[in-house]
Amino acid sequence: MGEVQCPRHRRARRIPRRVEFFQGTLSNFDEISTAQIFDTTLRDGEQSPRTSFSYDDKREIAARLDAMGTHVIEAGFPVNSDAEFAAVRDIAADTTAAVCGLARVVDKDIEAAIDAGVDVVHVFASTSDVQIEDSMHATREEVVERSVASIERVREAGIEVMYSPMDATRTDTDFLIEVVEAVTDAGVDWINVPDTCGVATPTRFARLIATIRSHTDAKIDVHTHDDFGLATANAIAGMEAGATSAQVSVNGIGERAGNAAYEEVVMSLESLYGIDTGIDTTGIRDLARIVEEKSDMPIPANKPVVGRNAFAHESGIHAAGVIENSATFEPGVMTPEMVGAERELVMGKHTGTHSVRERLVEAGYEPTDEDVRTVTRRVKDHGAAKERVTEETFERFAREADVRRPERVTEGPR
Repeated sequence: MGEVQCPRHRRARRIPRRVEFFQGTLSNFDEISTAQIFDTTLRDGEQSPRTSFSYDDKREIAARLDAMGTHVIEAGFPVNSDAEFAAVRDIAADTTAAVCGLARVVDKDIEAAIDAGVDVVHVFASTSDVQIEDSMHATREEVVERSVASIERVREAGIEVMYSPMDATRTDTDFLIEVVEAVTDAGVDWINVPDTCGVATPTRFARLIATIRSHTDAKIDVHTHDDFGLATANAIAGMEAGATSAQVSVNGIGERAGNAAYEEVVMSLESLYGIDTGIDTTGIRDLARIVEEKSDMPIPANKPVVGRNAFAHESGIHAAGVIENSATFEPGVMTPEMVGAERELVMGKHTGTHSVRERLVEAGYEPTDEDVRTVTRRVKDHGAAKERVTEETFERFAREADVRRPERVTEGPR
């Protein structure tokens, strides 16, 4: 069966992929051999409540994803509106990555996706009894028939086809296998396994992927939701079990609590599994900020990889270790430089003398040990009062402590 070949060219890496560690749980990382990133920010991500991307927003985000080397971009749901069709069509025409369009097992949906000129048509149908009866208002037999017919139509058009048995993790296993075998016989290229309502756990999801693999020769993709905070873990577990692609969204945005996050899955693959995804990870931080702005969904400070605290340190013990060697209290296999971020030593209640000395020296001071202790006490007291220690505040503490700062000598005209 076919395979999405994308992007059509690879970009040279600008920095080493990972710092090598060979102890503890990092002593072995051969569970996954290959991985594709299927980004659905512009489709499922846009389904976040109170989020809407304009045509220009979609083009900008797609261009950034493409420039970074993302393998597949699900640009939208072409039948949804004229504006959505135009966005999907134009992204498909101008993008190096493979572009995907979503379609229900409905003729008009499939024709719209085909007409949009996408590389992949992503067809889906509910397979759990609760969704078949109360969402599709159909029967199991109708689900199979319509799924097979839809796949055959896309294949007839000569386009790659992905099929999703929606709500797979709440579907009767025997019926799920029946559907998988039917769409496999129809010539499906990819089977996406969606944890639509976020109820999977890593071990159970891995077991489900292994079961599906034993009933199809199609390639396996996974789509996981974050209702219990397990989306990234489930996506990775699915890949350990043999899936070769994961559907993700930038900042994890999407329906309800969202999806597996682009940045988390990519950096897990790169740093924890040693996979060369071909993605320019140095663009991740900027990409996250663009999606934050366009989606109007603020990134939490403690968000993995892209949150403002991801590479920030305040605790005295941690900061002292990081000053000596950043790998002491950071993953080591993932550095801020790898994702386009910067390390930050934050001043506050938990700050120690090492951070204060480092900050004073960076600011051009020549502090004595007593100076450092004095400024540290001021910083701690200020932080304990729940006041932020800004650059201006820190400079004031240094001046009030009369810390020596040599005059900067500048040369005049010769």
